[in-house]
Amino acid sequence: MDTDSQTPDPAPESRRLRVALVFGGRSSEHAVSCATAASVMSALDPERYEVIPIGIAKDGSWVLAPEDPERLRLAPGHVPEVDPSGPAVLVPTSMSARHLIVQEPGAAPRELSDVDVVFPLLHGPFGEDGTIQGLLDLADVRYVGSGVTASAVMMDKHMMKVVFQAAGLPVGPYVVITDRQWRRDPEAALDAVGALDFPVFVKPARAGSSMGISKVDSPDGLREAVEAAREHDPKVVVEQGIAGREIECGVLDGHGTDAPRTSPLGEAIVVKGHAFYDFEAKYLADDDIRLESPADVSPEVAEQVAQLALIAFEAAGCEGLARCDFFLTESGELLINEINTMPGFTPSSMYPRMWAAAGLSYPELVDELIALAMERRVGLR
Repeated sequence: MDTDSQTPDPAPESRRLRVALVFGGRSSEHAVSCATAASVMSALDPERYEVIPIGIAKDGSWVLAPEDPERLRLAPGHVPEVDPSGPAVLVPTSMSARHLIVQEPGAAPRELSDVDVVFPLLHGPFGEDGTIQGLLDLADVRYVGSGVTASAVMMDKHMMKVVFQAAGLPVGPYVVITDRQWRRDPEAALDAVGALDFPVFVKPARAGSSMGISKVDSPDGLREAVEAAREHDPKVVVEQGIAGREIECGVLDGHGTDAPRTSPLGEAIVVKGHAFYDFEAKYLADDDIRLESPADVSPEVAEQVAQLALIAFEAAGCEGLARCDFFLTESGELLINEINTMPGFTPSSMYPRMWAAAGLSYPELVDELIALAMERRVGLR
């Protein structure tokens, strides 16, 4: 078999590029994903792109969603959600056909045009974690962002730290509590956290958008925090609190053999009402958080963060985009906190804001990510 013939060709210049936006999903970040989809949908130039909005409902149903960004925006008093009653969508699993099948009640199945590229705007498990990337790889469909391995490993805060440490990156002290350890002997698991200094942050290993995270100031609140994290993931990571600043850096892949690029740095500063940069502060508070880009750091620190971000991006095997988060301690030490392979992507989110500070507008950033996806190798070819 001529495997090269199986690789999908770029869309002809005579027509618009067909972009499937996949959003929603089964994770606790469903609403955040919908909000991201609203922003990307609004940014896509209708003269250049034909948008196919595909929502994944909380029960896992794939449906053809209305092309209506306003219904998907996240705001105080409005939490968007994919309607599972929409026309069902069947996704391709064959390398020879990349069309979508739409099934409406009481009607014969109909085909949509072949998809040129998928923009998987899913956050958290069952999407950002390599699952949808594997599905798309099976069908040889191009998509925006990292592949299966990088997506899966960077979703798991435990395995992420293992990769960072192996690459020689500075990582703060932490303890992992697995499901087996907790069910077998929760007291021993709690005792292991005694190796850390309080306060600590208790986190689900595989969740994002600060879902299920608790700041714990003493051992008395530890058990409750672990149980809260386990509602999102049976594996829990407990991190020692780091006194200092949270500095972020955006990474954008290069074209061809060009090296990845880094953005100006950003900083999220909690102004009032929050013990840390939690979900409400990120997405619902109007003025409790101040996002600054470029961050007010010395040129030496900015250069060091950029270099560490590139090392982390390459060590993880990321593609397309990533946001790298760091702690800058009071003594001037830098520690890497995490990588997000599909960071929050509304215009007010930190990743687009950092690139805007570099002169790349939100629509231009979306265009660039789609262009990078169209260049990517499909599967292992």
